[in-house]
Amino acid sequence: MPSMNPFRTRPRGPLSLQTRLMAAVTGFVSLILVVIAIATSVVLGNVLNGRLQDELAATTKNVGTQAMQKLVLGHVVPDASDLVVGPTGVQNGTLVIVVTPAGSATGTVVTADRVAQDLTPLQIHQAVTALSEGRYTEDLSQLGDYQFVHQPVPASGPAQFEVITGLPRASTEAQITTLFSMIALTTIGGLILLALSTAITIRVALRPLREVAATANRVANQPLDRGDVSITERVPAAEADPRTETGLVGSALNTLLDHVDASLAVRQRNEERMRQFVADASHELRTPLSSIRGYSELSLRALTRSDAPEDPATASAHTALERIQAQSLRMTSLVEDLLLLARLEEGRELTLSTVDLSRLAIEGVEDARPTAPDHVWAIDVPEEPVELIGDTGRLQQVVTNLLANARTHTPAGTRIAIEVAEEGSEVVLRVRDDGPGIDPAVRDELFSRFARGDRSRNRATGGSGLGLSITKAIVDGHGGTISVQSEPGATLFTVRLPKVPQATAGATQTRPADTAPPRPADKDAPQQHHADRPAPRHRDEDAPRGAENRGGAGSHQLGRTLGGR
Repeated sequence: MPSMNPFRTRPRGPLSLQTRLMAAVTGFVSLILVVIAIATSVVLGNVLNGRLQDELAATTKNVGTQAMQKLVLGHVVPDASDLVVGPTGVQNGTLVIVVTPAGSATGTVVTADRVAQDLTPLQIHQAVTALSEGRYTEDLSQLGDYQFVHQPVPASGPAQFEVITGLPRASTEAQITTLFSMIALTTIGGLILLALSTAITIRVALRPLREVAATANRVANQPLDRGDVSITERVPAAEADPRTETGLVGSALNTLLDHVDASLAVRQRNEERMRQFVADASHELRTPLSSIRGYSELSLRALTRSDAPEDPATASAHTALERIQAQSLRMTSLVEDLLLLARLEEGRELTLSTVDLSRLAIEGVEDARPTAPDHVWAIDVPEEPVELIGDTGRLQQVVTNLLANARTHTPAGTRIAIEVAEEGSEVVLRVRDDGPGIDPAVRDELFSRFARGDRSRNRATGGSGLGLSITKAIVDGHGGTISVQSEPGATLFTVRLPKVPQATAGATQTRPADTAPPRPADKDAPQQHHADRPAPRHRDEDAPRGAENRGGAGSHQLGRTLGGR
């Protein structure tokens, strides 16, 4: 198991184009400005140091002249103070040290008030030591940083002595520091202005791309997979100028959206024509199928009542008529399913009223239990009614289809449980079983028309493949969703329905006069789920009936009068 390091940094996401452009422009310009600032500072620093050297050279020459005059007139080595007293022209802060041939030294410095102040032995020692070590600058005690020059007086001869002249570096260093500060502040200010101007420029330049992204997101959030869809979102004309690079992207997206909108319109027209064809064909087939079923019933009745002795031909005819009647019933059921699907997709076939979904769940289990007594049935509904606005008949069909779906595709002994609950503004219906699960190969097509887990389309292992397709159409018509989760030993269908459908909130719909009331249907579906339609059960709706909850924890015994709900 890999060790967990709480201090490990998380991987960072990619930087935006605006950030990268700003970083690149600001970085390159900053580098250029910093190089210019450094070069300017170095050049100006050299200029100031050169000026200090010139001043020191002039002062050294002046002090050397004074020392030579004192030596000629007095024939003795002068003191350092003698070289700065009087109209010598030396500036404030000038330092003079005289080292005699015997090795003794005297030193003086001109203060700010033009007074010659003797140097301490430590200060003289520091200056002489620095020069002897080849250093021409030294930080003297209590005086600061000085720059020195030494010269012999006279230039040659037995009475030669050394004169050391120094000037303070404080003024030059202050000027250099001030210069560096001004350059640094100017550079930082320029970088800030550059970053702001770059950010504004890039943001304005990339605005068309943001409009393209916003338009694409709005289009992506539209439900384009079904219904009459029209894409009205477009990039504004001001941001889709093909004469600019970014505007060219917006113009290309607008052209693409035009093509997609036209394609969706063509698709919708084709779907409407196909839906109308299915509805018309189903409607037209109902009459001949009714006639076939009627004639077969009459012929069977006539054969049954006939007093003629049975012979092989009569038995064969009787069998053929029974098969004709069974197949006509099957064909009628398929046609009715196709017609129902077409009408549901057109937004018809729903009559809204208050529906108690917990009652529908109980009735669905009571209807399903006799058809599969070898399964274990369980139900979990709250004590209070779980009500919503919907079509009672169609929601009953959803419950029946899901239960039949689970019953048909699971072996004997499988536990099938149905649960009804309220979650916020939604009502949730769950049907679960511990059967073999759904084949992953057909899971993606589970709610498609004519989808079946058995590719052989054997009637013994499923129906026509319209059961879950009709279930999904009914759920979609109520503004809900249906989903499935399946693995071996656990399959769960979840239906979520709003208590009040948004499209019909506050409104009621009445069933068209020419539409037959919904019939309970035990619909079929893929892998896990296709089921043949069980025979209808006639019962007194006002009679009390109970539903036994055979589940585990959380289940409870139900024994209440459903008619009173």
